[in-house]
Amino acid sequence: MGRAINHGGNRSGWDATEFEAFADDTMVYADVQARARAVGSLSHDRRDRSVSSVVEPHRHTSARMNGSGSYLVGLDNGGTANKFTVMDRDGNFLIDRLVELPSRVTEGPSAAIGALRDAFEAATGLADIDRREVLGVGLDTPGPATADGVISSRGGTNFAHAGWKGYDFRTALENELGLPVVYNNDGNAAALYAHHEHFGAIGGERSSISAIVGTGLGGGVIESGRIVKGAAGMAGELGHVHIPMDGLLDDGQPVPRCNCGFVGDVESVASLTGIRNNLLPHWLTRYPNHELAGFEPADAAKQVRGFGERGDEMARHIFEQQAMALGRLFTIGANFTDPDVYLLGGGVIEAEPSFRDWFLERVEEHTLLRDEQRAVASFALVTDLDMAGARGSAIAALSMLGHR
Repeated sequence: MGRAINHGGNRSGWDATEFEAFADDTMVYADVQARARAVGSLSHDRRDRSVSSVVEPHRHTSARMNGSGSYLVGLDNGGTANKFTVMDRDGNFLIDRLVELPSRVTEGPSAAIGALRDAFEAATGLADIDRREVLGVGLDTPGPATADGVISSRGGTNFAHAGWKGYDFRTALENELGLPVVYNNDGNAAALYAHHEHFGAIGGERSSISAIVGTGLGGGVIESGRIVKGAAGMAGELGHVHIPMDGLLDDGQPVPRCNCGFVGDVESVASLTGIRNNLLPHWLTRYPNHELAGFEPADAAKQVRGFGERGDEMARHIFEQQAMALGRLFTIGANFTDPDVYLLGGGVIEAEPSFRDWFLERVEEHTLLRDEQRAVASFALVTDLDMAGARGSAIAALSMLGHR
């Protein structure tokens, strides 16, 4: 069993003896073969129970790749914080609580790389392992970025600093740590963890679509336990899939616009930004005396869920539109990938249970499946979302590097 560590907080000088072990809470697969199937199918040309890659290998790796390490470090890089974990080759997470440090991405690449180095050192310290025992690192970041972790030449929401434009994030971290780094975008990493957490040992034989509602709409597509990344690394950008608006919008409601420039994509409806910019302004014209009319738009948008939990009529209209948008997204997905499960994550899973269940039921009702599909597919919630990115990154790194 791996050691499980409490939330460490923002501090330096990490000492594993300061933290209580929670061995009973660690995720352990039944045996090595079960672990191999949980992170990818067994290699057809090797019968020694090694793990085959479930993500496409990155290119031009110069860091050490001798396959002798026992641990993978997962680093989830966000706009304000880096979250991290450590996983061994048997699928045990040695850190089972949310742990994070400042990401410093707004200060530019140099500061951010230093912050990720600090996160890596904190992870190995908390897990009480020697860095020489680390096989490699899984890194995820927000987009837009290529499949190899090169930030878009236009930058991005979290990469507004001029130094980020066209920056090779993966290679820079690889050079900093002297270890191989496997890159994925944050939505794909979270989707990979959600997939394997849901299916366990049979994850390599199953497919899923994950939609994660937050400030934007993230997620990913997993096929046979593998991330579908696409030629440019931009597959699974579910938030920017266009959906039909007929029957979704209220009379006189403007067609919603997304911050990406698209009109009528999923994120323009099913996201906190969609509530603030598109849904709430319209519905307040229908309910001008509503309590939220007196709040600043950003604050009002954050409070809509609480009103929805209490059965507020206006808030339920807003969430009905979001459920319909997600159902239409899943309907499109059903005709492209026909997955085994549709996974839903985000703030809604933290909601009061009856509201959460109502919302999931509405999403399912708005997902139009054929009888044959409905007989075999299921709908479920993404768990451990705060840790999903880091954990998914560690799984991806094991999938890529564990057989070397």
